[in-house]
Formats: sequence, C-alpha cells, structure tokens
Amino acid sequence: MEFPATRLRRLRSTAAMRSLVRETHLHPAALVYPLFLCEGEGVRREVASMPGVFNLSIDEAVKEVEECAELGIGGVLLFGVPDEKDDQGSGAWAADGITQRGLRAIKASSASKSLVTIADVCLCEYTSHGHCGIVQRDGEHYAIENDSSVALLAKTAASLAEAGADIVAPSDMMDGRIAAMRAVLDAAGKADTPIMSYASKFASAFYGPFREAAGSTPQFGDRRTYQMDGANRREAMREIEQDIAEGADMLLMKPAMPYLDIIREARDRFDLPMGAYQVSGEYSMLHAAFQRGWLEPERAMLESLLSIRRAGADFIVTYFAMNAAKIL
Repeated sequence: MEFPATRLRRLRSTAAMRSLVRETHLHPAALVYPLFLCEGEGVRREVASMPGVFNLSIDEAVKEVEECAELGIGGVLLFGVPDEKDDQGSGAWAADGITQRGLRAIKASSASKSLVTIADVCLCEYTSHGHCGIVQRDGEHYAIENDSSVALLAKTAASLAEAGADIVAPSDMMDGRIAAMRAVLDAAGKADTPIMSYASKFASAFYGPFREAAGSTPQFGDRRTYQMDGANRREAMREIEQDIAEGADMLLMKPAMPYLDIIREARDRFDLPMGAYQVSGEYSMLHAAFQRGWLEPERAMLESLLSIRRAGADFIVTYFAMNAAKIL
C-alpha cells in the first residue's frame, strides 16, 4: 500500500511500542567476558590501552567471575599471562600453568554453575617469540611450522579440558588443528568437551591492545602467513567449512565490527552456534571517543553490540560484557 495508508512511524511511537516490535535483542546471557590471568595474589593491573580491563591474579579473577554470574553473563573466556616463556610455549599445556590453575579455582567456586568457562587455545602468550606456533629459523628467514604446532596445540586443548574448561577455543589458525584436537580430547576421555573454533580469524590491525594485555606481541615478523587476509570473504567460508568437517562444535568470528559481512554470510550458510569477538581495538577506539566526549558511552556501546547480534552472532565475546549486563 502507498502513503498515506502505510505509515511505518506508527510502530515507533513509544518506547513500549518499539520494544514490542523489536527484531533483535541483547541480553546478558549472550555475552562472554574475556579475562587475563596473571601470577601473584591481589593483583589487579589495568591495561593502559584498555580502560576498565585488567590483568588479574587468580583470586581476583574468581571475584570477577562471581560478579559475572550475578549479572547473568553467559560465560568467561580465559587467557593466560605467564611470568616465564620459552620457544615451545610449554606453559600452555603445563598442568600447573596459569590458565589451568585459574580454571580449577573458578570451577571450585559457586559461580561456575551458572556460566560457561571457555579456555583460549593458543601458544602466543606462552612463547618467547610471540608467535602462535613453532618457529623454524634459517638465518634471517623464518617460518611458522604447521604440523608440529598442531601437535602442541592439541596437547594444550587436552590439558585445559582436564583442568575443567567447559569449552576449548583454538585461536591459532593452523591447518588441521580441529581434527587433531578432537582426536586428542577423545583419547583423553574428553569426548564431551566442545571445540569452539576461531574459524575465520583475520590478520587484523584491531588486535593491538590485546597484545599489550596478553604480552603476546610477535618479536619479529607478523602473523599474516597463518591468520587470514582481510580481503578474502570466500576463503573465510572455506576455513569454516573445513573446521566443521574436522569436528568443530561452535564457531567464533574475529574481529566483529569490521567484518560484519563475514558474520552475516557465515550465519546464512552454516547452522552451528556462532559467536563473534568484539576485539580489543574495537573496545579501545570506542573508549577513546568516550573519553573525548565524542560519543555517548551507553548508547554507542549497546549499538555496537546490537550490530553484531543483528549480523547473526548468537553470542558476543566483549570487554563491555559487565557494563552492558548492568544496563540490560
């Protein structure tokens, strides 16, 4: 029907009306809060480039998780920040590693009954060189060795599952890692532990603040030989298809806002549960605008999250999780 019989503004007249007809909703249970675990006790060290985000000792992290549970947040995603590193990243799979100890402490708290604990699986926080796999050097030239890296990543996944992770989440982007992790988890009696694959993780400029938080900046070169080229949408779909074929149970798209088209296409093509990671650079650039008074913090935060949900993400990993949950 033509104007004036059809007036779309009729359904925008009041807050109650807008709420009733709203197509996309945000709720705390669809938010996942990243935590950076460090050594020590009573440590709460703010990350300079990420206002409101901290490196937390395990005792402080447990307090944070308990508050997340009270707010109804769906889960936490754990990253380890060890004091010692080596070229193999051996702290990633150590039974007494920082993330393993953090998992056991969180699972011992009452909060663990109402939220999901997700453990990131990667080597970059644990390697002395900052890469996500084993480095082969030949003079000035280097390469990240795929298959030997995959073996260590699978070992890490089994260690984190044994420590209590509800979900293991490989973020390394090595070929064949999902199949290797599934085989090792099953052999270790962890057949019921889901794998949430960072299935199309792009080599993005938006990871900078995270690398400060996790101490994972590469000491040489970059990660473009294993993380995806941001120009390639079709290749992203191939990566996802391969991970599903290898046994991935869930997908995590990263980054989120600069890649909403990738999220939308993945949602249209695949029926696995799918989340998106609103990464550190997305968070930090919004905070920079907040601090200068250029954007209204609450509205801009919620609008950014809504855009990710509208693109098709079932859940969102975001550093805004606690602030957003308090409003929602």
